[in-house]
Amino acid sequence: MDLSEAQSEVKQLLSRVKPAELRTLMKWIRDSDELDEFLSNNKQKKILEKISEELRDALPPDAMFSSESSAYTKIQQCSRPTAHVDSFLYDEDQVDSLCEEGTMSRSYCLSCGSYRTAPLDFISHSFSISELQFLFENVLPDLTGRTLVDVGSRLGAVLYGGYVFSSSSQIVGLEITDEFVELQNKILQKYKMADRIQVLHTDVRLQNVLLQNTDVLIMNNVFEFFMEPSEQVRAWRFIMENLRKKGSLLVTVPSLQESLNRLQQEALPPGWVEELPVDYDVYLGRDSDPDALKEIHLYRVL
Repeated sequence: MDLSEAQSEVKQLLSRVKPAELRTLMKWIRDSDELDEFLSNNKQKKILEKISEELRDALPPDAMFSSESSAYTKIQQCSRPTAHVDSFLYDEDQVDSLCEEGTMSRSYCLSCGSYRTAPLDFISHSFSISELQFLFENVLPDLTGRTLVDVGSRLGAVLYGGYVFSSSSQIVGLEITDEFVELQNKILQKYKMADRIQVLHTDVRLQNVLLQNTDVLIMNNVFEFFMEPSEQVRAWRFIMENLRKKGSLLVTVPSLQESLNRLQQEALPPGWVEELPVDYDVYLGRDSDPDALKEIHLYRVL
């Protein structure tokens, strides 16, 4: 059933509802937990939720390894107190539960020992499950027969999302941290995803041939917290020089302009990419964050 057919069916259904009950029904549609649960109760999301739960048990609450010392330092240097909360592992309800347990906090003290507090900033290096669904079902086209590459795959969220939500024939994660490579490979073997997913223990700057043959490149907060500015500049230049396949797609969080402005770099090379419109007006359940969806930008290589 396509959209127009579904709309017609809904209109016919509403026309049969008693007028006195119509307002109550519409309120139920807007506010019902049952309907939200029905919309989110699909096989793909259940697989990702199961993987997420397993990874939560294998990682510390901040989902970072001690080897990521540079990332810890960068987070501490943020203009406002900031904590890393991995969106693939923790939704809003789970963060609330951790705060109630005292494992996590949403605020910091402005003057030790007082009740003067302010909200912490949260940052994530992963997409949430809702964001993955939005990315593969609403942002990207049909990926049948295409190669997708995720730069800095970390926990593998994009890889697992690409596996369950798309028909991409080859999904490649690039990751430089040993522990994350091992963690991803364990998940791939357990959930039998290795037929289409491969994780490479490598730096993207060593993968010129792969980039030249990539159809979709995903980059989510990939450089800022893990490289010095001069290294970030080199990485961006490498990508601009090698992601040249006409019509290939680039997904970034945040936008290219914002990433490059932070580095005080010149504008993008003329004629490299064009930004494509994304329809952010999509309902994914009350757990989804509309502001987070608007951070996802899509570009096409010219």
